[in-house]
Amino acid sequence: MHQFKLHRQESIAEIGTEAYLYKHHSGAELLSLVNDDENKVFGINFRTPPADSTGIAHILEHSVLCGSRKYPVKEPFVELLKGSLNTFLNAFTYPDKTCYPVASQNLQDFYNLVDVYLDAVFYPRLTPQVLQQEGWHYELESPEKPLTYKGVVYNEMKGAYSDPDRRLAELAQHSIFPDTTYGVESGGHPRNIPDLTWKQFEAFHRDLYHPANSRIYFYGDDDPQRRLEILEKYLGDFESRGIDSAVAMQSRFPKPRHIVQSYPVSSEGETNKSMTTVSWLLKDDVDTETVMALHMLEHILLGTPASPLRKDLIESGLGEDLAGVGMESELQQLYFSVGLRGVETSRVSDVEALIFSSLQGLADDGIDPDAVAAALNTAEFRLRENNTGSYPRGLVLMLRSLSTWLYDRDPLEPLKFEGPLEAIKKKSCAGSGYFEEMIRAQLLSNSHRTTIVLEPDDNLSVEEEKQEIDRLSQARAAMDKDELNAHIESALALRRSQETPDAPEDLAKLPRLQLSDLDRNTRKIPQEIGCESGMTTLYHDLFTNGIVYIDIGFDLHLLPVELIPYVPLFGRALVETGTEREDFVQLGQRIGMKTGGIGSHSLLSSKREGAEAAAWLFLRGKGMTNQVAELLDIIREVLTTARLDNRERFMQMVLEEKAGEEAGLVPGGHRVVNLRLRSQYDEASWASELMKGVDYLFFLRQLVEDCEQQWDRVQQNLEEVRHRLVNRQSMICNTTYHGGDRAFVERELARFAASLPETDSSPVGWSPAYAERNEGLVVPSQVNYVAKAANIYDLGYELDGSVGVITRFMGTSWLWDRVRVQGGAYGAFCSFDHFSGVLSYTSYRDPNLLETVDAYDRTSRFLAETEISEDELHKAIIGTIGDMDSYQLPDAKGYTAMVRHLTGVTEGYRQSIRDQVLASETFLFQEFAQVLDRLNQEGRVVVLGAADKLDAVNEKRPNFLEIVKVM
Repeated sequence: MHQFKLHRQESIAEIGTEAYLYKHHSGAELLSLVNDDENKVFGINFRTPPADSTGIAHILEHSVLCGSRKYPVKEPFVELLKGSLNTFLNAFTYPDKTCYPVASQNLQDFYNLVDVYLDAVFYPRLTPQVLQQEGWHYELESPEKPLTYKGVVYNEMKGAYSDPDRRLAELAQHSIFPDTTYGVESGGHPRNIPDLTWKQFEAFHRDLYHPANSRIYFYGDDDPQRRLEILEKYLGDFESRGIDSAVAMQSRFPKPRHIVQSYPVSSEGETNKSMTTVSWLLKDDVDTETVMALHMLEHILLGTPASPLRKDLIESGLGEDLAGVGMESELQQLYFSVGLRGVETSRVSDVEALIFSSLQGLADDGIDPDAVAAALNTAEFRLRENNTGSYPRGLVLMLRSLSTWLYDRDPLEPLKFEGPLEAIKKKSCAGSGYFEEMIRAQLLSNSHRTTIVLEPDDNLSVEEEKQEIDRLSQARAAMDKDELNAHIESALALRRSQETPDAPEDLAKLPRLQLSDLDRNTRKIPQEIGCESGMTTLYHDLFTNGIVYIDIGFDLHLLPVELIPYVPLFGRALVETGTEREDFVQLGQRIGMKTGGIGSHSLLSSKREGAEAAAWLFLRGKGMTNQVAELLDIIREVLTTARLDNRERFMQMVLEEKAGEEAGLVPGGHRVVNLRLRSQYDEASWASELMKGVDYLFFLRQLVEDCEQQWDRVQQNLEEVRHRLVNRQSMICNTTYHGGDRAFVERELARFAASLPETDSSPVGWSPAYAERNEGLVVPSQVNYVAKAANIYDLGYELDGSVGVITRFMGTSWLWDRVRVQGGAYGAFCSFDHFSGVLSYTSYRDPNLLETVDAYDRTSRFLAETEISEDELHKAIIGTIGDMDSYQLPDAKGYTAMVRHLTGVTEGYRQSIRDQVLASETFLFQEFAQVLDRLNQEGRVVVLGAADKLDAVNEKRPNFLEIVKVM
């Protein structure tokens, strides 16, 4: 039935998996992991080292998902997004590999996804038009109009290079590996992408997308024999052949190197300071034990606020926050990078000197044994918990295997941690000098290192734009009339192709689920509600593999408005300033040694009924059952005795927070504009803007001055926050545990609750002053982020579950086609809040501004005029149910159940919405179009982009945007 040869079979107890390693006659390698995880994962991966920075591997990653031999439609990837129950569906380009993973809990859906991806990678519909759309092309509307570049990846990478941290990280990698594929930009540099030709593009796929260059992966509870049968249908078409895709090793530097470059800032920006990192290429003779130990060393040096290298850098006052990627272990050779951002240009050399002084001190004087113990416990807890967040566990394990497998080493070694962990524990016992010697060998005596300095340049954006214009002018000057007309016709032909619907018979070829495949009932999470000494308690009995998750919540409605912006810093201060008996270093080490971790998190959400938001601060902790008592003791201590008078430490946190918010503006611009806009409509978003939006950034900038000049007032505010929040009568405790741990956990929670203050308190009524304006947020960016929104309840809409189906259809059809495919933006989204009634459109890394707003406004016409087939309707319903049934790990399930409790979401409400989703009909789309017509008139706009682009908008539409200088 198939031509696979089993080379190895092994049980991996650490992940409860039976592993099979096969080789196919075509040369393909298969790692088949069999276990009881219902969240099944497939991935096909190719070694794709680029030779230049044209982005060839990245553009090909996009392009192979634009139709194939078996599925000859323009966007099978989007068709899958429309109507799949997938728990993961994407593709990644790394510096030396391209990965195509999918995941689903539904078996038939999983097989559908696998088949589409296999056909896509081996038999893609690659055409010059696909390269033009996904990569780049000349855009010319008429002989008199200017020539421009357009393409999805081209604009994606312009956005990437608008992010200073991305520039710094890429330059560090390139500087360490100047002679290998890691020395070029695999994603594509905007100045090099237009050098990519069709001939090169086609050859790259032909040469590298062959089974002999693939590593194929399956994981989960599906039939392992069926996996082989599915693959044989594709691999059986190929014969093995030699493929030269090996990644060359970087030869070592005889002496360190120093590189200075610039990054773009605005002329009067708040962040016009330098960034610097020191990076080392680590030793080549690494095995799984060494890699694990190096990650532990990274945690010791940088992993917590108490880590010695991080502490030295932050306390030096040389910069505002850490820079660098830390330990990078996903490439063939490992490297380590650390530094600071927000450094005065005249002091960048002091940063390098401090790094070496700190490392030398640790090597000579020894690392605190408690720091080592904390790192060992943290690493072991994370390995045993295997908590991969929103990523499927199987996907993370695939990427872990590829860290060796891609380079022709054992793919199973990274999955087995018991042996290496035990060896490290023995070698790192007190006084052994194990990690100290690692510092000496890997860092201090290592001459293969580079020091990178990025200096601010307020003319760089203008200069880079001028270079692009000059290049386009030269290209245009070299074209005769016929060539110009050819480019005009080519752009028109591309547009016609993009606007032409796929043939129904071709769409019908795509595999799909039926409505009958869906579960008609909601999935329930077990929950019991109790009370301990006046503190509300929630219990969720779920299998957690011996771990107890505890979330302690504080009602933010007890705070007056002026104290709301302090909440994120207060949450950090609880675990990062020390207590009355431990300084913050000792506290951090105790948390690392005795628990699985403690951190703060805010919940801000509209409620199902009522205008008041659910607004809570949580301390979220976790530990093994035998660590619960210690975990709760630590939480009690930080709540009641955290050193909120530690001015120096708090000032460091403010600077870190400010630098982090500034660094996140450009890469997360779509979130920035969405929150800024939504804050004009509902209390939850208004409070979120004060705690994590542009207003929060402005608050932090002022707080830096206040900490220097009015510390007594700042400390008083922090103490007031604690006094108001730490009150067991208004607190909630959410606990996720397994079975027999209930009695013990209840007893410890009762002891914990009784030890907390109890005072009379009542909520403070917030009176949000909602802005009502269009805004232009100025940042130094080569791309834009465009949002438009309105409260559609105020426009007459009455909630029906079909709104999820309709907005999903809008996002995967009209917005995808107009804003991404034709407009060239990297992404376009439509979201609706059931509770607040706010519907918003958002774009990501967008070359356009008013054109995107116009596309939003034409959505209503699209809905009104489009004849939606039964098949399209069913796909949208299935995709919506897939979103509602997203896969969650136990801690996430327990947290989700608590959020439902706090926001008034009952099981009856959830079932009614699900029923309405399943009952959606096409006439509801036309009715919704009328609501969007009103949104077109009443909605407001927020845009984030460069000053000249925003000014140009106001020239076309006088006073359309109120300009706000952010950076």
